[in-house]
Amino acid sequence: MQMLYDSESFVVVQIHANALEDSAPVPTQPQLARHGFEIVDKRSGKEVYLDGSWAEMFQERVTAWQKNIPTQEEIEDTLEGYAELAHTPVSLH
Repeated sequence: MQMLYDSESFVVVQIHANALEDSAPVPTQPQLARHGFEIVDKRSGKEVYLDGSWAEMFQERVTAWQKNIPTQEEIEDTLEGYAELAHTPVSLH
């Protein structure tokens, strides 16, 4: 898990779902890689998890941001669009 962005309104985390911990046993059966991004809208207390083609599109956006550094307003506007997909309330485990 890697924190990519944190502001007053949003948190974006990249998740490597099948990443093994040092002490974890090596799986005997192949596993489907399900890497993705979690976007939390702090204002509404909801989150959305992007995987598959949504994650690929978001990764392209992140890569573009690394090449041409956007303003915070541009980032927040983009995340606002993804936040519209958020329906899952954030819960602590």
